[in-house]
Amino acid sequence: MNQVEIYKRKFAKIFNMEFHFNFREIITASMVLFAVIDILGSIPIIIGLRNKVGHIQSEKASVVAAIIMVAFLFLGEEILNLIGIDVNSFAVAGAFIIFFLAIEMILGITLYRDDEPESASIVPIAFPLIAGAGTLTSLLSLRAEFYVENIIIAIIVNIIFVFIVLKSSVKIEKMLGSGGVNVIRKVFGVILMAIAVKLFAANINQLF
Repeated sequence: MNQVEIYKRKFAKIFNMEFHFNFREIITASMVLFAVIDILGSIPIIIGLRNKVGHIQSEKASVVAAIIMVAFLFLGEEILNLIGIDVNSFAVAGAFIIFFLAIEMILGITLYRDDEPESASIVPIAFPLIAGAGTLTSLLSLRAEFYVENIIIAIIVNIIFVFIVLKSSVKIEKMLGSGGVNVIRKVFGVILMAIAVKLFAANINQLF
């Protein structure tokens, strides 16, 4: 079978695929991405960037982040296959990353943090602040468990929320206060830790 025939079959699968919308999967995936992206916890960074450069391109940053996330959702597995890694192995690795992110959120510590970007262009906001390593890892981990269409809806839901936060970050900080933001981070940290344990348990058996 030549390469053209392979791509024809792939496109046929895409156009003929059945949709499996599941409200529970959408809610769970949305909560995972919300906790990993942690846009509320990033409000101090966003405000710092806004004060530095005076303006954040909220629309462009949100759209670019969505494109990166959806593209990685579809192409990430192909990339892994090229380097000889299966989705289950990636999901287990993702479970560890999500677990450590949860520890950061619950305990209020920093295990790893990139240097604060120097400008508020699309690159530091869309990537890595929104569509960072943790988010992309989580997407493939979710794909090992959920249907793609439910994950895409979860991405859209989170991007809409991210856009709203970027647009009104100063108002949100004043409304919640530092204490409110910390409470939200800790609650979602616990949820994220439970999801990490579930991802690990669901995929570890597939490796042996």
